[in-house]
Amino acid sequence: MKIICAKDYEHASKIAANMIAAQVIMKPDSVLGLATGSTPLGAYEQLIEWHQKGYLNFSKIRTINLDEYRGLCPENEQSYHFYMKEHFLGHINITNEQTYIPDGTEPDADKACADYDAIIDTCGGIDLQILGLGHNGHIGFNEPEAFFSKGTHCVKLAESTIRANARFFASINDVPKEAYTMGIKSIMQAKKIMIMVSGEAKKDIVRQAFFGTITPQVPASVLQLHRDVVLVGDEAALAECPIERDKELWNR
Repeated sequence: MKIICAKDYEHASKIAANMIAAQVIMKPDSVLGLATGSTPLGAYEQLIEWHQKGYLNFSKIRTINLDEYRGLCPENEQSYHFYMKEHFLGHINITNEQTYIPDGTEPDADKACADYDAIIDTCGGIDLQILGLGHNGHIGFNEPEAFFSKGTHCVKLAESTIRANARFFASINDVPKEAYTMGIKSIMQAKKIMIMVSGEAKKDIVRQAFFGTITPQVPASVLQLHRDVVLVGDEAALAECPIERDKELWNR
């Protein structure tokens, strides 16, 4: 695992955006695994800016999102369909046919999950998977469990996840209790993974996930087994990590 310690969130976002941009430039028909939440927003904003200036072309890119709330339609402002269009996909030259997000409106969980696994297989897997990290160590919506889930599945969201996501809803009671999420197997099969972390509140779980025991109780810990993972974090999020910090890198 390569760890890049940035001086702050803005710096970390630019580093992450540079890595994504490099993937798009080096392989214009890449399959990008995309994440939602607040952490990747800065990177998405930078990518949009570079695209609008003519530096990046997404016309051959395909994207596969990690997850979607069960029961929310794409038009719902709290759905991840809406999030991706609002914060990234709606601002670059990519068609709806090139972007994939689990169907939250499919009531048959088995069908929804099987259909999404088929999409991932049809795309030939993921070239670069972008991840955030939940306060309880979840990646995507893979919550702490007794085992690592393999394929796309319907998950009952942990109370800590519901509380963390409540800031995006009118009240905590409006947060969906279930979601469809890409499984650990699909994530681990990505050729390259970049995980973004930011803020002091993440420092404990970052240490547990990347310097502790590999356990399904901390789902992100499985990333220690992947051959090509880059952890991009700011100083606050990496404060508990036993690493040598590169001051020169911080000040770029």
